[in-house]
Amino acid sequence: MLERTGRLLMGTTSRVVITTLLSFVIAVNGSRRLGAFDIVFDPSNYSQNLLTAARALAQINNQVTSLQNQAQSLLNQARHLTSLPTSVAGQLTSTINQMNSLIGQAKNISFDVQRTQQDFQRLYPRQYAAAVSSDRMVQDATSRWDNSYDGLKQSLTLQSAIVSTLDQDSGTLRTLMSRSSAAVGSLQAQQSANELLALQIKQSLQAQALMVTQARADSLRAAEQQASAAAAKERFNRFIGDGRAYAGGK
Repeated sequence: MLERTGRLLMGTTSRVVITTLLSFVIAVNGSRRLGAFDIVFDPSNYSQNLLTAARALAQINNQVTSLQNQAQSLLNQARHLTSLPTSVAGQLTSTINQMNSLIGQAKNISFDVQRTQQDFQRLYPRQYAAAVSSDRMVQDATSRWDNSYDGLKQSLTLQSAIVSTLDQDSGTLRTLMSRSSAAVGSLQAQQSANELLALQIKQSLQAQALMVTQARADSLRAAEQQASAAAAKERFNRFIGDGRAYAGGK
């Protein structure tokens, strides 16, 4: 719209210049014809009229040039202020929210610092005391297995979610690169750059989330093995006892 207005403005200005010049010439020639029988041709006056006409023409040309420059400046400003027709921000935000939701579904050993410390001390002791019942050790072993299972499940689920967005990210990248190449002004170029950066940040967050869940699953598995070894040691000690039962057999 603004480009069309600029073209109309420059065309209208040109017509004004032509009309003004024709009016001036007609006025001079008309005056000469009307007074041809009474006024003798004066070269000096004629030269002065030509000089005046030339000055008027130069002034009008300057005004036309100024208006054309202003119109072009407005067109350039309009291009620089033109925003992108669409945005991928909503799509990227939705993917990040989905990823955070999957992380928030962590069961048993959560990502809360205080709760993690409490549950770990309860379920993964360095060693079991003699007062702890065998039933309690079996219950703890079941809970540890559940934790390891849920940790692996969450890691695999997040991996699947990230892989499912790879094609989407490829399409988004192509779209943003195309917009960046076809940007008509600084605003569109900056918006394209910002959305490309947002895509990179989103992928970085996904990689971090995957590393976290995978490390969590590995840690739970290693802790389960350590606690199971402590429980097995205690059960073995209880089975052997203090050794007195075997003294009479010598």
